[in-house]
Amino acid sequence: MIRTLLLTAEDECLQGGAELIQRWRQLGGKLWLDLEGEPGDEFRQLLTDMGCDELAIRDSFRTRHPPKAEHFDAHSFVLFRGIASLDETLELDAQQLGIWVGDGHLITAHRGPSVSIEHFWQLQAADGLLAEPNILALKLLEYASGRYLERLLDFEDRLGELEDSIVMEQSEQEMRELVLYRARLRKLRRIFSYHQRLAEDIWRCGSIYLGSGEDDSLHIRRNVYDRCERLYSLCAMYYEICGDLIEGYISLSSHRLNNTMKVLTIITAVFVPLGFLAGLYGMNFEYMPELSWRYAYFTLLGVMALVATSMLVMFRRIRWL
Repeated sequence: MIRTLLLTAEDECLQGGAELIQRWRQLGGKLWLDLEGEPGDEFRQLLTDMGCDELAIRDSFRTRHPPKAEHFDAHSFVLFRGIASLDETLELDAQQLGIWVGDGHLITAHRGPSVSIEHFWQLQAADGLLAEPNILALKLLEYASGRYLERLLDFEDRLGELEDSIVMEQSEQEMRELVLYRARLRKLRRIFSYHQRLAEDIWRCGSIYLGSGEDDSLHIRRNVYDRCERLYSLCAMYYEICGDLIEGYISLSSHRLNNTMKVLTIITAVFVPLGFLAGLYGMNFEYMPELSWRYAYFTLLGVMALVATSMLVMFRRIRWL
């Protein structure tokens, strides 16, 4: 799908298709060209006609290219990994979003529907955001980062529940859940590390098209960086917490297993001498002195009870019990 928004010099907002590009070239104004769908020759030709760099076009069409920011003579290019979906279990279906910001125009390219693009596409008609294409591009990044942040903050509550339950009561289901979260947080941490570097480049260096120095875009550039930096730090912290909880779960399980084995070992140690005495007097020999003694049975039981009690007392003294 190809659609365009044209903000004329008379502040009239026009919506249409590729035909508005020629009108923009003739009359000036501000243009937003949005390309949605699988990339093809038509998309590539439009971007080439708009002066976009060939390598940047190729990178925007890839599904797994790392986020980055590049600056050219005619425009600045930002490749951002947005959200197609991110559920409460942190399973991310990412969507590449290519953004070109030039002199009086903004170009966005994405394979599927974009919540961020649609949000500002609707706002433009009411708020006239296209008057400053660089600010609009930065707001897109800010909004997308905010969606990531909302999901991570919601996950914090679930992580707190898991932390409490690990101490109180352990279950295999919670262990599997923690391992799953850790794997997904590792993936998000890698994405957010790219976003952090991208946002830092935009904030500290900027460009003539995105803004630089202490111009009107400074506040929003700093806000984009703050959000991306917070995303990375939160994700890294949650990843470490999940790792600590997994190690704690394993440690508690090992401790409980050790206690169980200690009790079983003590029981075995107590019954070894008793089993020896029982085996000794259970041998079928005709001439055994104690067999003909009237109180031999009760004496043997007493000796066995004394041995067991003495061993329990000894274990108690050396704090095995």
